[in-house]
Amino acid sequence: MNINSSTSISTLPLMESFYTIQGEGFYQGHAAYFIRLAGCDVGCVWCDVKESWDASAHPVVGINEIVRSAKSSGTEIAVITGGEPAMYNLDLLTTELRSAGLKTNIETSGAYPLTGGWDWVCLSPKKFKAPHPSVFEKADELKIIVYNKSDFDWAEEHAAKVKDACQLFLQPEWSREKEMLPLIIDYVKKNPKWKVSLQIHKYMNIP
Repeated sequence: MNINSSTSISTLPLMESFYTIQGEGFYQGHAAYFIRLAGCDVGCVWCDVKESWDASAHPVVGINEIVRSAKSSGTEIAVITGGEPAMYNLDLLTTELRSAGLKTNIETSGAYPLTGGWDWVCLSPKKFKAPHPSVFEKADELKIIVYNKSDFDWAEEHAAKVKDACQLFLQPEWSREKEMLPLIIDYVKKNPKWKVSLQIHKYMNIP
C-alpha cells in the first residue's frame, strides 16, 4: 500500500521508536531518536526487520504523540526509518519535528518520491525495487549494502546519479560481514571517494 500523496496525514503506523546511537553512515556515533514506521513492499531477502513489513500488524499513532516522545528524549536528531517510510506522506511529521527543534533525517530505499522537509536524506537503494529517479538529486548520502562482489559495480551505477556533494558509503550486509568487509576495505583504498560504513550499534549490542 502506498499512501504517499499530496494530502498530509495526522497518524502513521509505528512499529517502534527509541533513543539510541546512530550506527551507520554519515551520522554514525551521533545520539538520535529513531522513528520506525511500519510497512514495506521492497522485500529485501536479508532484511533484519521483516516484522516491519506488515503495517496492519502495528498500531496507528498520532503524529503529535510521535513528536512529543522524540522531543522528550532530549535528542537533536530524529531519524525516520522503516520499513519504507517514504510510502507515506511525511509533510506533517517533518513540519512538527522541525517546529519542536529537531533535525529531520530519513533512511529510504528511494522506492517512492520523497515528501516532507529533510535536513538529511540517506538513500540506500535496493535491487528488489528500483529507486524513483527524483530521489537521487535529493540524496545527501548514498549507502550501498554489499552482499556480493557484483554490488561494487551496482554501487558505481548509482553513484553516477547522485549530486557531487553526496557522501558515498559501502556497508557490508551483516550476515556476510566477514566475507565482504575485506573486499570493501580494499575497494575504498583504491576508490577513496567511497567510505566504509559499519553497523556499529550491532557491535555495541544496542538497538
